[in-house]
Amino acid sequence: MFALPTLHFTPQQVAQVCETLEESGDIERLGRFLWSLPVNPSACDALNKHESVLRARSLVSFHTGNFRDLYHILENHKFTKESHAKLQAMWLEAHYQEAEKLRGRPLGPVDKYRVRKKFPLPRTIWDGEQKTHCFKERTRNLLREWYLQDPYPNPTKKRELAQATGLTPTQVGNWFKNRRQRDRAAATKNRLQQRQMSGDKLSRLDSSSPTPGSLASFDEDDKIDIDDDDDDDLDLDDSRSSNSSPLSSHGHPQMPSPS
Repeated sequence: MFALPTLHFTPQQVAQVCETLEESGDIERLGRFLWSLPVNPSACDALNKHESVLRARSLVSFHTGNFRDLYHILENHKFTKESHAKLQAMWLEAHYQEAEKLRGRPLGPVDKYRVRKKFPLPRTIWDGEQKTHCFKERTRNLLREWYLQDPYPNPTKKRELAQATGLTPTQVGNWFKNRRQRDRAAATKNRLQQRQMSGDKLSRLDSSSPTPGSLASFDEDDKIDIDDDDDDDLDLDDSRSSNSSPLSSHGHPQMPSPS
């Protein structure tokens, strides 16, 4: 039989390495480090007494999509309040992603509310305080400013913004994702409205525009009315002037016969 690997680091040293890698954001390296740790029960029990190790395991499970292990860790180990915000964000986001995959579409605010009701936070990462899902005005303004500069922040920018707002990088990433979705939906709605308005305008123009035949008849009627008015004016002049020279049948004034 092969002997189980022995622990070359003390639990305190392992916890310090986990904290350093977690702060650096290098999740892949953190995962490799955890994988290299011993698997014998006594060593695992010693490591699991350190919250930094458990939080690192949760973080790696979340980023690798191993949500079952994530839920098992969070539900069976008590964490201090300092870790609650990050662990709560991972718990909710994992359930959101599972629901989106099951439904085949992004979740709206109502959908997320139902997911939170169905999968409440375990008391191991929640001390009973009411958690709000609305950011403060200052936080929202800061997020909007960064969004206008770059709607697709990289992991480094997400960590910087998380430190500036007091949020977790996961919360920052979710906010940017939701904002991009809202902007795309609004742009699509505006395009549809503009197309509909353009179509209605063309329809009104088509219905009100006269046909070529009607234009010709309209012009001809106008010419007839004007000619009739001129004839009326001529008749009025003839009736008012009795001394005017009569016209011959050929349209020339008749010359008086010589006496």
